[in-house]
Order: sequence, then structure tokens, then C-alpha cells
Amino acid sequence: MEFKTKAQEDTYNQIAQWLQELFGAFLVKREDAPVFGVIIGSALAQVGIAPWGEDDATITTRAYVVTGAEITPDLMHYLLRENDRMRFGGFGLDHENDIFFEHTIVGKTSNKEEIKSSVLAVILTADEYDDKITARWGGQRALDRR
Repeated sequence: MEFKTKAQEDTYNQIAQWLQELFGAFLVKREDAPVFGVIIGSALAQVGIAPWGEDDATITTRAYVVTGAEITPDLMHYLLRENDRMRFGGFGLDHENDIFFEHTIVGKTSNKEEIKSSVLAVILTADEYDDKITARWGGQRALDRR
């Protein structure tokens, strides 16, 4: 695996250790990119480490919630209103109109408990909302499309 900066590599190595301690058998490590996967319930969260300048990195946890939902003004209003209630992270749409939930923290100042809180907030939110969204707007839960 190739890293763009030393800070990205250092953050990746520290996060790898913490994620293994925290999630053990639920953790999957990609060999081709600085990304990990964590599966809990019906949700898969991806934890990616990206460079942020030369001296730091960001840790972004993203879980795809629903794919193929009917993207309506009502759904967009619902997701924006729910974003207002969230403590960590927010909903978004990718370029294929798949709904995701994501949270980002700074690599240099992160610690094991912050990583745990970030990953759990994202994955548990995705696990909670996938059924709510598919019941009302259709589509598939992200884990079902694998």
C-alpha cells in the first residue's frame, strides 16, 4: 500500500492497532488502500485515512445506508432534518444517489475512545436508518446489495 505522506502512514498504523483492539473479528483491512471495514448489524462502515496537508491526516468513517431509494424532496427534507438531530456526522448522497452517513475527525489529535465513538456513531446510525428509509422510500439496505 502506498501512502501520500508520512502523517497519513503514521495515522493509519495507529488506527489499525486501535481498530483491531476495538472491533477484532468485525474488522476487515483492505490491502490496496488505507481503508478498513467494520460490519455490525446490517451496516458496513468504511474507515479511511487521507492526508491533510503534509503534517496531518483525517479519519473519515462512512457507512452506506441505502441504495436505489427514490430521491424525492420529501426524502431530502427528512435527511436534512435528521442531520440537525445528529451529534456526530451527517447524511449525504454520493454521485450515484446512494445515501450514506459520515463523520470525520483529525488524525493527529484523535485517540482510541474518539475512534470508537466515531465508528459506532456512524455504523449504529446506518443500522438504525436503513430500515426506516427503505420502508418509506424504497431501495435496498447497503449490506443487502453486496
